[in-house]
Amino acid sequence: MFEAIYKSVVEGDAKKCVAEIKAALDAGADPAKVLNEGMIAAMAQVGCYFEQGEYYVPEMLVSARAMQEGLKLLKPRLVEADVKPVAKIVIGTVKGDLHDIGKNLVAMMLEGAGFEVIDLGVDVAPDKFVNAVRQHQPRFIGMSALLTTTMPMMVKTVDALKAAGLRNQVVVMIGGAPVTEQFAKQIGADLFAPDASSSANRAKTMLA
Repeated sequence: MFEAIYKSVVEGDAKKCVAEIKAALDAGADPAKVLNEGMIAAMAQVGCYFEQGEYYVPEMLVSARAMQEGLKLLKPRLVEADVKPVAKIVIGTVKGDLHDIGKNLVAMMLEGAGFEVIDLGVDVAPDKFVNAVRQHQPRFIGMSALLTTTMPMMVKTVDALKAAGLRNQVVVMIGGAPVTEQFAKQIGADLFAPDASSSANRAKTMLA
C-alpha cells in the first residue's frame, strides 16, 4: 500500500499517486503513515537521486508535483488526525528579484519533508518577512536570490529581524545561484542550502 504511493512519487506519476492515496485512505490507512512511509520517504529518495546525479531538476519537479497533488488529498485527513508538521517555515525570493523556480522547488522539497510552508512569493521586502514572522511564528525563514544585485536584501532582512527583536526566534536559511556558504556566514545566516534537495535535509538538522 505505502510502497505503491512511494513508487508513484519517486516516478513522478501524479495520477497514480492520488489514486493510491485515495485507495489507502478508503482502506482505513493511518494518514500519518501515508505521509511518512509513502510521501516523505519518497521525497527523501528523490533527494538522494539528485545528489547522486541520477535525477536532475526536471525529474525533481515532476516528483515534487506528484507529491503536491497527493498532499492536496491527504491534508484534510492529516488535520482531522491532528498530525502536526515537523516545523513551520516562511520562504520568499528577496525584494528586487522575480525568480521563483528555485524557490518553488525548495518549497516543494520542504513540504515533502513534512514542513508547513508559508510561501510569500517573489520581490519580498524585509518588512514583509518581519510581518510574516510575527503572524505565523515560524521556526525558520528561507530567503532566495538569483541575482547578485539582490543579495544585499538578505542582509537588510536579517537586520530588520534584529531591529524587530525577532532574530533569535528564527533559523535563517538562504540559497540561490550566486549565494555561497561564505556569504551566509558573513551576513549571520544560520544555514546555507546549495540546492533544493539539501534545503530540507539541512533544515531538519536544526530540529534535532
